[in-house]
Amino acid sequence: MKQEKMLSDILENEQVPPSGRGTQCVDDDCLEELQDTDTSALSDIAGAVCTMLEGVGEDPEREGLIKTPERVARSMRFLTRGYRQDPEEVLKKAVFTESYDEMVLVRDIDIFSMCEHHLLPFFGKAHVAYIPDGKIVGLSKVARVVEVYARRLQVQERLTQQIRDAIQNVLNPRGVAVVIEARHMCMVMRGVEKLNSVTTTSAMSGEFLSSPSTRSEFLRLIKP
Repeated sequence: MKQEKMLSDILENEQVPPSGRGTQCVDDDCLEELQDTDTSALSDIAGAVCTMLEGVGEDPEREGLIKTPERVARSMRFLTRGYRQDPEEVLKKAVFTESYDEMVLVRDIDIFSMCEHHLLPFFGKAHVAYIPDGKIVGLSKVARVVEVYARRLQVQERLTQQIRDAIQNVLNPRGVAVVIEARHMCMVMRGVEKLNSVTTTSAMSGEFLSSPSTRSEFLRLIKP
């Protein structure tokens, strides 16, 4: 109850900042940082964090930890905000008719996600390409789709496929290719503790599967 009351007091007293992303943004492509007003979800997470702190032998009431449950609750809601967004709707906002029919590649898209097995981060780069069939999409929307799916509890294999499928479903292009290269903290900070390990996953459709030359061109273009 104390944690719930403290969280409610913080939410009531907070003021939306007069400037910054999400307040002065006039471009629908900018990153929105909207106020999270779901007090029930925030309180649930904060309560769970208190229990976790006690479980590791800490005192949630000591000075350095007194606001930690609320901070973690806000952080988790931010890191999982992809659950509250529809990636296909994001793509549909910027679909244009165009006769261009060669490969479109957006490479080195930063990704930050959370492993659903250990709730530890994994991060790296995504490379996304598609071959249009009468429709193209605003380039930033490709990165946005990656962001939406990454901001959920994930495994890298599923994340790769979800990005491919969203672009395929909305644009119906002649093919889609996605490659993700990432480092997983569940392999670095615990378990096998392999600091330099990198996991690479790929998901392809259409001409990227049926045409070896198209696939080879894509893989060549994403090399550092």
